[in-house]
Amino acid sequence: MSAVASSQPSSPSSGHPAGQPRRVSARLAAIAESATLAVDAKAKALKALGRPVIGFGAGEPDFPTPADIVEVAAAACRDPKNHRYTPAGGLPEMKAAVVAKTARDSGYEVAPEQVLITNGGKQAVYTAFAALCDPGDEVILPAPYWTTYPEAVRLAGGVPVEVFAGEDQDYLVTVEQLEAARTPRTKALLFCSPSNPTGAVYDEAQVRAIGEWALEHGVWVVTDEIYEHLLYDGATAPSMPVVVPELADTTLVLNGVAKTYAMTGWRVGWLIGPRDVVKAGTNLQSHLTSNVADVSQRAAIAALTGPLDAVAQMREAFDRRRRTMVEMLSAIDGVDCPTPRGAFYAYPSVKALMGRTIRGRVPTTSAELATLLLEEAEVAVVPGEAFGPTGYLRLSYALGDDDLVEGVSRIQRVLGEAR
Repeated sequence: MSAVASSQPSSPSSGHPAGQPRRVSARLAAIAESATLAVDAKAKALKALGRPVIGFGAGEPDFPTPADIVEVAAAACRDPKNHRYTPAGGLPEMKAAVVAKTARDSGYEVAPEQVLITNGGKQAVYTAFAALCDPGDEVILPAPYWTTYPEAVRLAGGVPVEVFAGEDQDYLVTVEQLEAARTPRTKALLFCSPSNPTGAVYDEAQVRAIGEWALEHGVWVVTDEIYEHLLYDGATAPSMPVVVPELADTTLVLNGVAKTYAMTGWRVGWLIGPRDVVKAGTNLQSHLTSNVADVSQRAAIAALTGPLDAVAQMREAFDRRRRTMVEMLSAIDGVDCPTPRGAFYAYPSVKALMGRTIRGRVPTTSAELATLLLEEAEVAVVPGEAFGPTGYLRLSYALGDDDLVEGVSRIQRVLGEAR
């Protein structure tokens, strides 16, 4: 990850000599690159050089987009009506599909005017905080968190406030922790269940308790539901404004087609919220990116209005891989891997391995351990520093069964030498 730029005049070696105009704005210079995308890019670059690297970094299904969705997109490409701008907030048909899908899947009733179609879930995250935050507003981020959340908060002028829940809590924060972090400047809470990076899932009682806390204290909730269909072991992930209906006027729901339908590259997400916030976000998007590609929206409409057969098949494969990965990681001395109940990530603690000698090296951080695994085992994982405190690794099990077993076997061999 790139270093965070200082707000003070830097030395010539830092690329911004004292007394000279800054070439890159302080706002963007302070933003770290996406650690997950960086790890994935490094793994792919090594593969291109002929190295047998197995990558556990990317958060995307290894399945193709379902064929019926692709066929709809192909037909849309041939229709000239889809070669033009769409309304900034999204095609009316796309908004209608989101409204119907939201009612079907979570029981949340909204109107088309409460929906903004975005260029992937990431733009929905950015737009949410841009719409809510004034400079200095604080956003509580339960950690471990997805690497993009704090950067989006900072870009909006907000201040991310981390609240950490470790493996002893199954990575689930409590109301007491949230209350301890709340200040007069607290504007919003980011809530993600199932979670990236941990796969943790809050049950209905926990969702209700957190929602009622937010309602009592006037804290907005930004809830990311992108992994809503990837649940295991009987887990459910109720939508917070459904569990606490009074929160609807101060809640933004984020979602997209990427994970459910294996459509990460199509770049279609959405934001649902109160009309005034959605209108502000739409105004921003009209200047920022204009609109989501028409053909991608047509494909997304087909996904949302079609059956969920494909996600059921993917979930079955993810569940099998999940159980294999957790079993293999848990067999390593010094690794503590809670069983994820959602998404497609395992998030083992490797704190017990810090300071131990592994092949002549003594890693003291999970970043150093991840580098060691890449160089010694030719396996790419994302270190915990990308998501909060050091001492953890994130591994995606959205890859083929054979590669998964081979990759974790390599990790077993290398970490098994820890002394």
